[in-house]
Amino acid sequence: MAQRLALRRLLLLTPRAPLAPPGRAFGTSAGRGSTFNVQDGSDFQDRVVNSPKPVVVDFHAQWCGPCKILGPRLEKMVAKQEGKVVMAKVDIDDHTDLAIEYEVSAVPTVLAMKNGDVVDKFVGIKDEDQLEAFLKKLIGA
Repeated sequence: MAQRLALRRLLLLTPRAPLAPPGRAFGTSAGRGSTFNVQDGSDFQDRVVNSPKPVVVDFHAQWCGPCKILGPRLEKMVAKQEGKVVMAKVDIDDHTDLAIEYEVSAVPTVLAMKNGDVVDKFVGIKDEDQLEAFLKKLIGA
């Protein structure tokens, strides 16, 4: 128990390096390139608001336990859509301005965006069946 607490403190104090160079997509093997981390407001505008495909936006935080459960589950479900939808991950601690703009008051918050507009949203954890229904509604399947 003491070791876990010491490790947790160490992780909180260790500076984090960015996961991907600015302006570059960050894909995961589970997402087969369909998932990326938002780098800044301009990146969000280009890759989310101006996206020709529907976009699932996952507002999360590193310290959020439910986010760590939902994120991989959501990435897996987006990957199953075979390129019909993409997923943008937004860390609210790094992009507070986007969280405020999209009225995110709790994490995880997931937005469904189409043609730059928010068409659906949920807060909290969902099971795979609920996520599948959410995505099918977004892509019109």
